[in-house]
This record gives sequence, structure tokens and C-alpha cells, in this order.
Amino acid sequence: MKRRDFLFAGAGAAVLSGAPVNPTQRYLARIQALNPSLRAVIEVNPDALKIAAQSMRGPLQGVPVLLKDNIETADGMQTTAGSLSLERSPVPKDAFLVTRLRAAGAVILGKTNMSEWANFRSTHAVSGWSGRGGQTRNPYALDRNPSGSSSGSAVAVAANLCAIAVGTETDGSIVSPASVNGIVGIKPTVGLISRSGIIPISASQDTAGPMARTVREAAILLSVLSGVDPEDPATADAQHAEIDYTKTLDAKGLRGARLGIARKSFGFNADVDQLMEGCIAHLRSEGAEIIDPIELPPDAKISEHEQEVLLYEFKAGLNDYLKRRGSKETLASLIEFNNRESRREMPYFRQELFEQAEKKGPLSDPAYQSARAECLRLTRTDGIDPAFAKHRLDALVAPTSCLAWLTDWINGDAANGGCSTPPAVAGYPHITVPAGFVHGLPAGISFFGLPWSEPTLLRIAYGFEQTTHARREPRMLATARNTP
Repeated sequence: MKRRDFLFAGAGAAVLSGAPVNPTQRYLARIQALNPSLRAVIEVNPDALKIAAQSMRGPLQGVPVLLKDNIETADGMQTTAGSLSLERSPVPKDAFLVTRLRAAGAVILGKTNMSEWANFRSTHAVSGWSGRGGQTRNPYALDRNPSGSSSGSAVAVAANLCAIAVGTETDGSIVSPASVNGIVGIKPTVGLISRSGIIPISASQDTAGPMARTVREAAILLSVLSGVDPEDPATADAQHAEIDYTKTLDAKGLRGARLGIARKSFGFNADVDQLMEGCIAHLRSEGAEIIDPIELPPDAKISEHEQEVLLYEFKAGLNDYLKRRGSKETLASLIEFNNRESRREMPYFRQELFEQAEKKGPLSDPAYQSARAECLRLTRTDGIDPAFAKHRLDALVAPTSCLAWLTDWINGDAANGGCSTPPAVAGYPHITVPAGFVHGLPAGISFFGLPWSEPTLLRIAYGFEQTTHARREPRMLATARNTP
């Protein structure tokens, strides 16, 4: 995995192959030019150029990377999860994944805007909005939503404000914004990438992951981010997965792959269904064996138990995180802050989820234990695991997400489809790749599988990408055109 393998595609960018350009300067200039319209970057690293000049040797030497604003950096930038309540609250050290990025020679270019508190504050939230960063906009149609909560990371990659970015996901927050912004997103097996130094929602579902314009770039980033961290027990099994993921890529990776179609994730949009049927036909034509349909438990049944788990884990995890950070804040005091600062923090939606979580007890409560057991039963024992065993699958396939909806600060989000919940709740890996366009808006196709199956999923995703080349650069149109 050499530095020259890393392509910087898109308008205004260059290939790092000895060309006499400074990519950090070019990206900073692009951020200055486009970010006022997109609001994808919440803060630029004041030391970015100095870091670039002193960049260490490694697979990401000199590569500018943007980080979601819930990932700690002990430098001149803040880590706030988009909330005004954590402004000017320093962190003690870099997140573990940031130490790996720096050791690999990456230039931490800045922080990206996000759905505040990773979209876990209100039941009527507007994705891509935060009190600190304002509203992120979709670069394909500026009146459309970028989806959340890794909104800024996805938009920054799509609009070429950085080479690569890091997002985080609890359920859909990498793959959905990746899909609606026309990029590649990887939600890895929980435990492949350390969560220490990341503002949490859920100990059982949270993970960071790569966001990139190509599968190869995402694989390079995944190789750097993955690893064992003594401060995150979930990474104990990650040692066997510390590999160079680029070596798993194969342009003919679809040949012989056994792919199951998760039909329950279809049906939310007839035009997306039509696009997906074309993708399935393409998978078959490239040598994949298609098993259709594959039955999985309905998302509604899973989500009922998932929500209970997240409320419990958010309260416990956030209070513990804030204490370790050295902050005097608690979930209760954050609720009070939002009430005091409601004109700035709650102009469009409130904090129902904060209030529901605050009422929960400890993780020893039987209600929590029961809900978590049901989550595992529905997504693993009676869900993904038997489907793979019965049909000897390499991956499950589905449309990643609905199309980008109009941003609506009165009614909130209007998302109406997607496949993120089963792999997210199970803690299993999930990759989305650009599949095409519907009415000028990007749509992604998902491949998800069993734990630690990232090499297989990357091979399949790369095979699809290399035989379709479906991604197109965004043009920052005012609105989506009403044509196929």
C-alpha cells in the first residue's frame, strides 16, 4: 500500500505522483471557496500547512483527512459533536484512531459538521444541522438534505473538500449520507476500529469508518484505522483483521460470489427499485450467483428494541465519557444548557431523546437486558446468521438508503427507506457503493455480511464499482431535476 496508489479524483484535485502541488493548500482553497454554500466543514486545522510540511512517511503521507466533529483531537481544534455546550472544552489527548492517522502520515485538515449529537437529540431532528455548524447542504441539489449524522464528512468527500474523511455510525450514519452524497462508505464490524476518544451513543453499535470517493481509497483508510486498542475492549478480536485491505480488491470480484437479495429493504421508491433491478442484473452478468429473496425480520420489530437499548446506552456512555474527558457536564446539565440556550440550540427541534434517556436507569436494568437480547436474536440468531448459513452467502444486497429529501426545518427529516438497521444492530460490516442516479440524485447499493468479513465485502464492492463506474461529480445545482 504505497502513497502513489492513493488517487485524488475530481475537480481541482491532483494525483499524488510527484506532481509539484501541495494538496493541503489546494483543499484549503477549495474549502474556502465552496464551504460557505455547503457548510460541510465546521473548523479548519490552523496547523494544517505546518503538519503537511512535516508529514511523516507512511501509507497516508501528506494525505489531507477530515474528521467528524465527535472525534477528539488534542490540537488547535475543538471536539463538540456540533453542540455549543462543549465549545472551549479541551480534550486530554487524540482519539486512538487519530494517533493511527498521524502515524500513517495523514494531515488532519479539519473537522466536519454533523447532525448534532450524532442525530440522537430529538425525534424530529433535521439531519446535517448543528447549533455550532448550521445546516449542511447536499452538493447534488442544495435544497436537499445530506442525511446524517456524518453529513459533513460525506459532503466534504463528495464535493472534493478533502481526500478522504472519517465518519461514525450507530445506525445508518455512515452508509446513508454516503449513499445520498454519491460516495463509498464503510461501516465496519464493531470492534475493528477503536471508539476511544469518540463521543458515544451506543457501546454495542458505535463505530467509526472510512468515507471516500472510491473503494480503493476507502480500503486504504480502513487499513490505517483498524487495530487493537487496550482502552476499547471491543477491539480485542481485531488483531486478526489488521491487514492491508487493498490486497483483497479484485476487479473480477463478483465472479462466483453468492449474493442474497434482502427484499424487505425494497419498495420505498419505484424508481430506486428499477435502478436496483438493473444492478442485480449486472451482478448476475458479472458472474455472481443471485439468491432471491432472502427473508429477514422486519425493521420495525428490530427498531422497537433498538431504541430502548440506545436510550440506556447513551445515558451511561455519555456520562462516563464526559467524566473521563474532564468535563463538568452530564446529560442532565446538557438538557439544562439546551433549555437556557434554546434560541441558539433548539430553533427547529427540541431534545426529546435526551429527556427520554435521562429517565433511564443503569445498564443492569432488566428492561435494558431484555431489549439487548431481543436485538441480538432478531438481527443475529434469527436474522443474518441463519440466512448466510442456509444459503452459503458471501453478502446480502439491498438499496442503501432513500433518495435525498428536501431539508425541512418545520417538519424534520423525511427519510423513508434503507437497509442499515440489521447490520448496525448486529454489529456486522456494511459497505455502500454508488449505484447510479434517480432524478439527478445519487443512490447507493449495499453489501453487508458476517463479522470480520470486510475483505470479502471489499472484493465484491470493488468488483461492482470497477464494472459500473456509476459515480459522477456533484454540480451544486439549486434543486434536483425531475428527470430519470
